[in-house]
Amino acid sequence: MKNEELENIDNEELYEKLAITIDKGQEPLRIDKFLMQRIEGATRNKIQQGIDDEMVLVNDKPIKSNYKVKPYDKVVVYTDNSPEHNEIIPQNIPIQIEYEDDDILIINKPAGMVVHPGSGNPNGTLVNAVAYYLLQQNPTLTENELSRFGLVHRIDKNTSGLLVMAKNKATMTDLAKQFFNHTVHRRYNALVWRDFEQDEGTVTAHVGRHQRFRKLFTAYPDGDFGKDAITHYKVLERFNYVTLIECRLETGRTHQIRVHMQLIGHPLFNDDFYGGDKVVSGTIFTKYKQFVDNCFALCQRQALHAKELGFIHPTTKKQMLFTSELPEDLTAAIDKWRRYVAVK
Repeated sequence: MKNEELENIDNEELYEKLAITIDKGQEPLRIDKFLMQRIEGATRNKIQQGIDDEMVLVNDKPIKSNYKVKPYDKVVVYTDNSPEHNEIIPQNIPIQIEYEDDDILIINKPAGMVVHPGSGNPNGTLVNAVAYYLLQQNPTLTENELSRFGLVHRIDKNTSGLLVMAKNKATMTDLAKQFFNHTVHRRYNALVWRDFEQDEGTVTAHVGRHQRFRKLFTAYPDGDFGKDAITHYKVLERFNYVTLIECRLETGRTHQIRVHMQLIGHPLFNDDFYGGDKVVSGTIFTKYKQFVDNCFALCQRQALHAKELGFIHPTTKKQMLFTSELPEDLTAAIDKWRRYVAVK
């Protein structure tokens, strides 16, 4: 992934998994040599580092670099897709920390903040802010220790809400596996266009990059492109022309909620990427259009908030669940719709 695309990423998990079942005719071979033959561009150092970090499993267990694969072994490799960068510049930027211990940080990210530096966003990001925060706690941290600190997942620049970051490598590895195995609890609130016939439902359609417009993503219901993606939704409140819904993610594909809602005819309110930044449902009267524009002015981004985040704590093994309230801009737009419907 190129750095210039980072600004448009919505909740993309930073790890993928390669699963291999060893053929019955495989001769004994060191796992590092075997993987060098099977993974394009892999180096022995990177593979050995992955093995040391327990990112390579054989039959669901960590192994050593000298382990020799044998027929029918099941090998799983978690690969890091984090963007490369040269330096993280600590910056004194306010961040809202919901929870912290020796292993994790739970941060409530505001809309408008990019998570990670990239081309076009070299600083001013959440990672820059966290680097500064960590240095205030421990001034002896090196640049290498701060580099690419703890990212396991991301949410889009204009999506608000909860994000978890790891404070050490073991925690990052554990959380990465939980995200990939779809055991992390994630619920979003979204204001979307149109009313729903049903109170709840599920959208199942692959999500991948648009074939022509490379900054956009699109749904592939036939599964011919992209990656599998599943979104469960439930109606929370109806406002005739727009609806407040809850979305529960099984997968965390780029722009997944936004793309899935567009697919079923309910683009997110004021989503300028996927057709929600115009009047999609309602009357043709000028007064109504002015009302919608006023709502857009209150919530000047896609109406999406990462409200709940839950996972197993990597060290204590206890279930953790965090909840954040809707931010003021989204609450103001919802309240305005609520009042509008009440007087109709």
